[in-house]
Amino acid sequence: MNYHDIITIEPGKRSGKPCIRGMRITVYDILEYLAGGMTEAEILEDFSELTSEDIKACLAFAADREKKLFVVSL
Repeated sequence: MNYHDIITIEPGKRSGKPCIRGMRITVYDILEYLAGGMTEAEILEDFSELTSEDIKACLAFAADREKKLFVVSL
C-alpha cells in the first residue's frame, strides 16, 4: 500500500508526529487503539472522518518504519 498520500508529517502539528491526512489523529493513536483491542469498525464508528484506507495506511507506515529500523540496525 502506498501510504505517502495519507500519512502526513507537519512540524507544527502534534509535535511533528505522523498524522492521517493532515488531521490531528496520529498513526500512534490508531496503533494504540488497535493494540488495545478496538476493531477497525469500532475506530471508524468513533472517528467518522477516518476511512478503512486510513487505518491500512497506518499499518503500512508502521510496517515500513519497522523494516527500516531493522535494516539500519544491521
